[in-house]
Amino acid sequence: MKYQPIENYGIIGDLNTVALVGMNGSIDFMCFPDFDSPSIFAKILDAEKGGYFSLHPEKENYRTRQMYLPDTNVLLTRFLSDEGVVEITDFMPVGETCEQNDLVRRVTCVRGTMKFHLSCSPRFNYARSGHHLELRGKQAIFKSKGEDGIAFCLRSNVALQQDGDDVRTTFTIKPGQKIDFVMEAYGEPLDCDDEHDEVSETLEPIDRFVENRLRLTIKYWKNWISKSTYKGRWMEIVNRSALVLKLLTSRKYGSIVAAPTFGLPEWLGGVRNWDYRYTWIRDASFTVYALLNLGYRKEATHFMQWIEKRCQDIGSAGYLGLMYKLNGDHELTESELSHLEGYQQSSPVRIGNAAHHQLQLDIYGELLDAVYLYNKYGEPISYDLWKSLEDQINWLCDNWNQPDEGIWEVRGGKKHFLYSRMMCWVAVDRAIRLGQMRPFPFPEKWRSIRDEIYNSVFKDFWDEEKKCFVQSKGSDEVDGATLLMPMIRFLSPRDPRWLSTLKVIEENLVSDFLVYRYRSDEGESDGLPGEEGTFSMCTFWYVECLAKAGEIEKARLNFEKMLGYANHLGLYSEMLGFQGEHLGNTPQAFTHLGLISAAISLDEQLNDERNKELADNAL
Repeated sequence: MKYQPIENYGIIGDLNTVALVGMNGSIDFMCFPDFDSPSIFAKILDAEKGGYFSLHPEKENYRTRQMYLPDTNVLLTRFLSDEGVVEITDFMPVGETCEQNDLVRRVTCVRGTMKFHLSCSPRFNYARSGHHLELRGKQAIFKSKGEDGIAFCLRSNVALQQDGDDVRTTFTIKPGQKIDFVMEAYGEPLDCDDEHDEVSETLEPIDRFVENRLRLTIKYWKNWISKSTYKGRWMEIVNRSALVLKLLTSRKYGSIVAAPTFGLPEWLGGVRNWDYRYTWIRDASFTVYALLNLGYRKEATHFMQWIEKRCQDIGSAGYLGLMYKLNGDHELTESELSHLEGYQQSSPVRIGNAAHHQLQLDIYGELLDAVYLYNKYGEPISYDLWKSLEDQINWLCDNWNQPDEGIWEVRGGKKHFLYSRMMCWVAVDRAIRLGQMRPFPFPEKWRSIRDEIYNSVFKDFWDEEKKCFVQSKGSDEVDGATLLMPMIRFLSPRDPRWLSTLKVIEENLVSDFLVYRYRSDEGESDGLPGEEGTFSMCTFWYVECLAKAGEIEKARLNFEKMLGYANHLGLYSEMLGFQGEHLGNTPQAFTHLGLISAAISLDEQLNDERNKELADNAL
């Protein structure tokens, strides 16, 4: 198989970057040393040129299974054949004592004897730069020839062999034996014994290093997930989604990426292949809300510190960017990697994101909602942050009626979008609530502006003939983002206008129970040609809307069916295709936070229904 399906990959990470590990034991994607750094492995985007790091049995008659060690992001890939059973434990050390970028691969023979093959074939700088290889017995040093100057060392307890600029080796592993491979950032020359060209004893022996880091990493993840306050019906999948969201946070900066990959298509053969390795104000705010729902205040605090710094940096109102690099830089020039063919020949492969120049008014609503909830359930925000936010709200009060590109970042021109209008209302409403809660002083005009925005939704976006709220002013189409209307408390989930809108959404955007975010036929909705899959976060929003509207059994059935579309590890990408295949960048924060929210809402509705039945029976 030239390309592994997107859903065949697990993810490991260290809160700096991630690696995608296929069921075949190949690491086919990794940016190094950070999420938004150039890739060193990208076989998932070009099977010939992308680069990879594979471990697999020499004979091909094997079956594989993958699982995470319970409550961790430590991945186990099991190979089963007539010769025996061998496991690969993949992880990236994380914890208070694990500061550098390491990737660890431990091969363990459970029973039998098996011959294994290793190939380490990095392709630096998005496969645009060559590299030097220096082999020193059981270690290999790879150095990029590009301006990035990236270098890493691969060391092992078996001899490594040079094959051109790559490393290949074959080894036989026996019962109880462990073979270790550690890939680590390379700076100063490693301490070597010149006579034997081996790592000297002043370096920690590799087997002891792996044992110690594995123990610390397992402990870290178990301690982290134990702090979750969720104790509902779907604990296993909610915990997995929480672990995914944590993997997408930057330990260094406190920012949160939308997804750790770039270039994966929203439709096979299509052009909707974007770079999601950045911090969207919208996505990160939703993520903070999900983590707060699970009791994780520390991550929310770090993001609030990051966003406060952004507000200070921009200085004046109206210039809050919709997305940033991890470190807060705003320059995200979009370009195409024309030398890569793309996943399943889906091109162009893009890095950077031109949407960072767009106007998306909804980001103020998502941000203020997250700040409001953080102030309520986390810690009180600072006065300086309040003053920065006050400036932004004052600007929004003067500019909320502008057309923009909206939540879906359309490239067909600005429109007056319903979702943007709703979130402008959220921004002003939550700012008022926040001011009253502390209390912070705020201009009295905010109240009248809030009400003006609210009334404009009914005036400009209600279609009396179709009995629904439409996607944009003057349009007759509906939008999956409208599903947030009852969840942001704009309307009651049982308001007649909302229920009739939900019905129209079901008729136009729902396939079985999967939800399209909009109809992209002929590119009329977003200015781009081609189709896309169903949007998984919208499906979870739909489940939540059904539950809040009282259709609890239907909501639960759809939720359980949606859980069946997770991959074998409980991971989701951005979208689903006609055959349930995963599409888009993966794993997607939007999807996993939508799952968490839907699970919590369903639990509440089911518990209320059960308590009502118990009360009725007691009468």
